Amino acid sequence: MAGVRSSNEQSYVITALVEHRPGVLFRVSNLFRRRNFNIENITVGTVDPTTARMTIVIKGDEKVVEQVVKQLNKLVDVVRVSTLDPENSVIRELALVKVHAPNSTARGDIVQFAEVFRGRVVDASRESLIVEVTGTPDKIDAFIDLMKTYGVKELARTGITAMVRGPKTVPG
Repeated sequence: MAGVRSSNEQSYVITALVEHRPGVLFRVSNLFRRRNFNIENITVGTVDPTTARMTIVIKGDEKVVEQVVKQLNKLVDVVRVSTLDPENSVIRELALVKVHAPNSTARGDIVQFAEVFRGRVVDASRESLIVEVTGTPDKIDAFIDLMKTYGVKELARTGITAMVRGPKTVPG
């Protein structure tokens, strides 16, 4: 039943603490490929010289997520895996948005919108501004939609990263 999608499909955030070695990302992504699961988003960052943290977003139902977590736990390089509760987690993404800004009116408007979204201009040229925006994926989407009015020339998004709120760490 791997790969079959149901009407209860939603996004889930899975975090995995893994050994920081060559080939680990390949083995994790290959597991998803073999099981016919699609990764919506994946980010990886080192925690220390020996470990890395993966944040993976998949769509599916609870059965699919349960199966993915079990399969990830079987991989030798995986130290611990958890599914995050969005209500009890901080979820963020970063975007760099290059916006067409040919005149001072457009520039002023873009700068004001960036401030409203708690973003900041990180580069300026004669024809464009690059705005850095951090927040939830919905916030990033809203900012990009607003910037389409001016013309989005280029876009780079990091994908989400997430962490459990409060003093607790991700359960193992």
